[in-house]
Amino acid sequence: MALFSKDLGIDLGTMYTRLAIGNEIVVNEPTLVAIAVAEQKIVEVGQEALNMLGRVPDSIEVTRPLQNGVIADYEVTERLLEYLIRKASGSMRLFRPNVMITIPFGITSVESRAVHEATLSAGSREVFLIHQPLAAALGADLPIGTPSGNMLLCLGGGATQAAVLAMYGIVAGETMRAGGAALDDAIIAYTRRKYGIIIGPQTAEQVKIQIGSAIPVDQEKSMTMQGQDQVTGLPKPVTLTTGEVVEAIADPLHDVVETARRVLEKTPPELVSDIIDRGLAICGGGALLPGIEKLLTKELGVPAYLVDNPTTCTAEGAARALVPGVYAAIRRNLPGS
Repeated sequence: MALFSKDLGIDLGTMYTRLAIGNEIVVNEPTLVAIAVAEQKIVEVGQEALNMLGRVPDSIEVTRPLQNGVIADYEVTERLLEYLIRKASGSMRLFRPNVMITIPFGITSVESRAVHEATLSAGSREVFLIHQPLAAALGADLPIGTPSGNMLLCLGGGATQAAVLAMYGIVAGETMRAGGAALDDAIIAYTRRKYGIIIGPQTAEQVKIQIGSAIPVDQEKSMTMQGQDQVTGLPKPVTLTTGEVVEAIADPLHDVVETARRVLEKTPPELVSDIIDRGLAICGGGALLPGIEKLLTKELGVPAYLVDNPTTCTAEGAARALVPGVYAAIRRNLPGS
């Protein structure tokens, strides 16, 4: 690594992008960009763009340059990364940083190359790619440097990844290109179908956060929000309960369980016994959904638990992967090596 260069770990997510230096998260921004349509000029990035979502005229478009964990708009992604890297570099901007950036497990070589080239063009000195489950396992301090099996489930906004790791590599893994955003979509569809009321993605996300649960609860919560009557088009309030949210998101959660189940089925028996002893580690923003660990434990027969730093472990692990000793251990398991 070059003298004076900062080493950055980047977790490039569909919903949020986080940058870490060492064990510190230095940037945590929504993966959103607001663009003036006529000039094709970036107006706002990150949190400021999120504040504009659904509240701007047609002359401004608020867009997510990543969809389901991969780049959908190369140029916008490059400019987003350039902004975030510049923000993280601060006074050391003269020296371009070395970057370890995450990619979903199992994406194509074309999709991987797009991430590499966009990050390099955004102002990096040298770019390395790392699969998100491996980065998350490093950031969560799982003992993946041994021949014993460790299983991790990354519940991201645009993708769900299940992986079994040993000897700093992924023994079995699978990526489902749907995540937390699918839960929001399910809540929107449920509200429209049952009450004839249209709510937006941000409202659905707030419902999920405030009263959502993966399993039925003894003491239900409720939340009243303003929606739009799909017949009259006029504002109309609607109240949802925790039980209704559980019902609404049952199908996408079933898909999450099945993804983890398929990975377990592909795992060698010796490693399965290790996983039963050690448990299934859960990370990502979706891991914060109440009851998710109980649902997974019941459906898979494997004790599931939430890691200490579920939303930041992937970025922290990417930064840790640039430490010379760690890099030497994982180098053979990095994409493109």
